[in-house]
Amino acid sequence: MPDDGAPAPFPGEVRLQSAADLADPRLAPYTTLTDAALRRDVDAAHGVFLAESSPVVRRALDAGHAPRSFLLGDRYRETFADVIAAHPGVPVFTGPDEVLTALTGFHLHRGALAAMDRPAPRSVAEALDGAHRVLIAEDLVDHTNLGAVVRSAVALGWDALLLTPRAADPLYRRAIRVSMGTVFRLPWARADGPLEEALPALRAAGFATAALEVTDRAVGLDSPELEPVRTAERLALVLGQEGPGVRPETLAAVDAHVVIPMPAGVDSLNVAAAAAVALWELRPRDTPAA
Repeated sequence: MPDDGAPAPFPGEVRLQSAADLADPRLAPYTTLTDAALRRDVDAAHGVFLAESSPVVRRALDAGHAPRSFLLGDRYRETFADVIAAHPGVPVFTGPDEVLTALTGFHLHRGALAAMDRPAPRSVAEALDGAHRVLIAEDLVDHTNLGAVVRSAVALGWDALLLTPRAADPLYRRAIRVSMGTVFRLPWARADGPLEEALPALRAAGFATAALEVTDRAVGLDSPELEPVRTAERLALVLGQEGPGVRPETLAAVDAHVVIPMPAGVDSLNVAAAAAVALWELRPRDTPAA
């Protein structure tokens, strides 16, 4: 029986109260996935991703992702009890904040983590099926930027994401958290090779292609000259890595270069901020009634 005043334990709950408790092999996803340098190898080995914060865990579950275990700070037991009750048989690890921080290497944001089964990868064709506005992240390696871009894309009606081989992982913990779980609503796939090799297939599928980059041939997002791109039924927009930008090979292969008009002496925004502006301006428009 619990001590007087102590909350009743969850079915199958495992309390983490000391360093010795952290040796449970079921805790491996929470310890090994904290090393950013190893994230891809570890993801592949474990076949899991981490959802961080109660709202994000709930969105992952609502999207149909299967939990392997939950990791829960003591302060969030009551507000998370309904989730635990809805998933009987899934291990629940609980403990005070200082023990969970020792386990994960970071402070739990808003109290909860879940280790989830990683879904099978989509093919590029599957991700693009039925899509009208596709965001392409070329070598966008920063997970915070990727998460912010995904959040804007979903909010502004874009319906697919294509990543190059070097781009960040949309299911990395930080990317998911910054996206506020909207990544679970956006079909995405990773190209097998350089983007210029994938662009002909996009064009054959009816996509106009554009790159957001400051170049000599770039057209302002507010320019009438850009109207064919703005109103294209299917459009793919390329974003490049912060700093280097879109690769020259990709710039040579797309239909248009677009730029955000700015005052003299200012030539760029953070990629996430720039993406939000461009995604709004190039968002899908309803076709006028005949």
